[in-house]
Amino acid sequence: MKTPPNNTEAERAVLGSILLDTTGRNDDRVMDVCLTSGVQPETFFDPRNRAIYSTMLEMNRLAKPLDALTLIEQMRTGGKLEAIGGVGYVQALIDEVPTTAHAEHYIGIIRGKHLRRMMIERAASVVEKCYDEGEYPDPQVVLGDAERTFLEIGGSAGVTMPWSAAVDESFRRIDALFESRGDNLEGLSTGLRYLDEKLQGLKNAEMIVIAARPSVGKTSLAMNIAESCALGMDMNNVPVKCDGGKRHPVAIFSLEMPVEALTKRMIAGRAGVNMWRLNRNLVPKSEKQMLTNNLIQAVGELKTAPIYVDDTAGLDIMDLRARARRMKKQYGIELIVIDYLQLCCCREGSRQGRQIEVSMISQQIKAMAKELKVPVIVLSQLSRANEQRGDKFEKPKLSDLRDSGAIEQDADVVFLLRRPSRNAADPESQDETLAIIDVAKNRNGETGEVRVNFIREFTRFCDREPEHTGSENFQTSEPPPESEIYVQDPMI
Repeated sequence: MKTPPNNTEAERAVLGSILLDTTGRNDDRVMDVCLTSGVQPETFFDPRNRAIYSTMLEMNRLAKPLDALTLIEQMRTGGKLEAIGGVGYVQALIDEVPTTAHAEHYIGIIRGKHLRRMMIERAASVVEKCYDEGEYPDPQVVLGDAERTFLEIGGSAGVTMPWSAAVDESFRRIDALFESRGDNLEGLSTGLRYLDEKLQGLKNAEMIVIAARPSVGKTSLAMNIAESCALGMDMNNVPVKCDGGKRHPVAIFSLEMPVEALTKRMIAGRAGVNMWRLNRNLVPKSEKQMLTNNLIQAVGELKTAPIYVDDTAGLDIMDLRARARRMKKQYGIELIVIDYLQLCCCREGSRQGRQIEVSMISQQIKAMAKELKVPVIVLSQLSRANEQRGDKFEKPKLSDLRDSGAIEQDADVVFLLRRPSRNAADPESQDETLAIIDVAKNRNGETGEVRVNFIREFTRFCDREPEHTGSENFQTSEPPPESEIYVQDPMI
């Protein structure tokens, strides 16, 4: 005779958060969190709240705008408005919620109450079967039903792919390597040949961190990779061989730079235009026509590139995940770039100290990569530790990642970018174009340094060919001697 566990105030808070959220700048983040958390109409105990959420789900499925007015009209058309208490009830949902910041907490409350009601319902069914010995003479049958019915409460949690299917899929990919000519990659190309050889591409569900001190070129490297993937061309404007020049949709979350600055930099780099000289009218008249033609061509190519930029500043990590999820669904995103991690925030961890907050942000980014099954490139600042160790090369280490050691732990791949020309004590400081990408961590491959060129005037990276036999531009990546494992193809 007890009332089933419920919290109608939390239910109203969830519905109010959805309506309040969709009328602000956060779009429909709370609705996305509900969908991801598995909130269904039956999660709500109050029939009025259940009817409202059912209508919200229907509107979301039909991609209709969701706010108080559209919800009221939808429920009026469906003949449900008066049953829930009219317009006043819907408006009260918004008035009772001052902010959407605690929406995840409200969702957790109603899911917990629903879980308790489900367990009570299943347990009551098992009790009835225990008393009905005529229908269920074998107690083992009742026990089996009880185990099955309680395990079903967990839903889809657990292994997402059968083990046998995972083994078959892995074998198919390995077998394909025997048929390839050595130019196939397991993931997306970075546009840099030697970096691709070391990584075997940017793989799905991986978190790739590009770390460097300020103004070294980490944003330029990330944008170059994004441009290469979106256009299906390497840094030399040659179609990528591994997938025939296929274009891959890219999502960029630029928390530091506005979209206008990003596009300006990308156009100038692709056209080979020195914006510093152009801004100061230092371009000779003889070159202006050629540069104009290059700009027109670059604009034509980039306009059709499947690149989607969100330059919202101070984005909460849960907002970012929700937006990435929508981009994946709407545009089929295959690569995500976040510039940069320390500019993200996390409402849940903000009061627990910066280290805990950054740790939670890093965990959410890794979870997003696994959920969406796409590679995620995230930029990160380095501390000044490499400049204070007394090392004349000032080589950064994994421990120099700023704010939290969780970044090093969560990342699958870590690039530590440096340019010797910025350190007068470095023996190669006279080489203005040299940049070194140190693959300091690679969970599914080898590590080591890759030497590339960085054209500072165009903020553009490109391959650096070996100066002589045994060059160090591709360290630790040389194949084994011919007496071991395989003979290297002389054409490579």
